[in-house]
Amino acid sequence: MSFKSTLKNFYKGLRISLSANENPLFMAYYQYFYRPKKGSLSEFISEYSLSKKGDFTVIQIGANDGITNDPIHKFIKRDRWKGVLLEPQPAVFHQYLKKIYQKNHELHPICAAIGEKDGKQKLFKIGFSELRWATGLASFSKEKVEELFEIGVVEKNCKKFGLSIPSNKEERISHELVDVISPDTLIKRFKIERIDLLQIDAEGYDLEVIKIFDIEKTQPRAIIFENENLPKEELEECYQLLKSNNYRLQKFGRDTLAMLNPPKEFERFFKSEI
Repeated sequence: MSFKSTLKNFYKGLRISLSANENPLFMAYYQYFYRPKKGSLSEFISEYSLSKKGDFTVIQIGANDGITNDPIHKFIKRDRWKGVLLEPQPAVFHQYLKKIYQKNHELHPICAAIGEKDGKQKLFKIGFSELRWATGLASFSKEKVEELFEIGVVEKNCKKFGLSIPSNKEERISHELVDVISPDTLIKRFKIERIDLLQIDAEGYDLEVIKIFDIEKTQPRAIIFENENLPKEELEECYQLLKSNNYRLQKFGRDTLAMLNPPKEFERFFKSEI
């Protein structure tokens, strides 16, 4: 492992420890000093969370380690969110996610993926690394993972972290059977009365997750999902599905925010809506 990777792992471990133990200085920074950039997605999440006055329910799909490149971690900790965080990879879940929220008693990390039916499913992943960039590329589609090799995403990250792609193609992609839970089971099991935020990071399966959640029925107040991993036609289908269910849309870089009939106080975040 390169020095850069070692340093990044040390920093990640330190942040996870500070967050998991709710270090007073760590908590104070987000409670009293943190100010998100004006007009950013973070500012929306911050103001939306504060408007709920400590009664905020989230369902996060693809929580990974719970902190690296996670847009909601700081607000979960600051405002004591409730809800369920799903991460299907057992190693990532037990080593990081479960630990980081051990003191958040109304928040339930579970080692599972979302699906139409309860059961098991094959999850394909980078077979030679457990670093955050690699675990973040796991997908139910082997073809999507193969594409990441073809378009150079894996190579770029390997160079960044001093790794080599195995010459044996069979070593490049591995898979494991993971638990799958349906939205109906999840909502009943954890007594979810409403969904203030559906946060999705599903590596190109974001549209499928939105469909699986049957938004016409469950009506999440807000949905945040990645737009850059969706093919153009799927992204357009996703936008039309949301618009037809009274969501307004705003793109923030690689993420898209959808909000159901936004109250006036949040109108300014949709000035250049899609």
